[in-house]
Amino acid sequence: MAWPVNIGEAARLSGVSAKMVRHYEGLGLLPKVGRTDAGYRQYSEAEVHTLRFIKRSRDLGFSMAEIGELVSLWQNRRRASASVRRVAQRHADELGARIVAMEEMLKTLHHLIHCCQGDERPDCPILEDLAGGPA
Repeated sequence: MAWPVNIGEAARLSGVSAKMVRHYEGLGLLPKVGRTDAGYRQYSEAEVHTLRFIKRSRDLGFSMAEIGELVSLWQNRRRASASVRRVAQRHADELGARIVAMEEMLKTLHHLIHCCQGDERPDCPILEDLAGGPA
């Protein structure tokens, strides 16, 4: 592979769309990259590696702010792993809370579906519940 590569190749190698590559650069998650005389972006192997790091972080559901923090920690060789662990633990705790909330939603929906006759009559406990009435 001949480095640097253009944005299309960086996108292909990292699994991130060219639009998102530009977005991440605009957010400062990726440093301003070099450009050719014609103004085309040129990405080094390290920058493509950072794009992969960002993509994996997104795949795990980290927010853009958390990813910014993680990228900064990743690039700081003097960081304490405890700092990274705190970010990951906070995210895991938030995911856990969201899972609990979604399980409650699912339980409520199953109850409402069970209460609905699903026949030709207009009475519908699902719509009554959504409108704030008794289920």
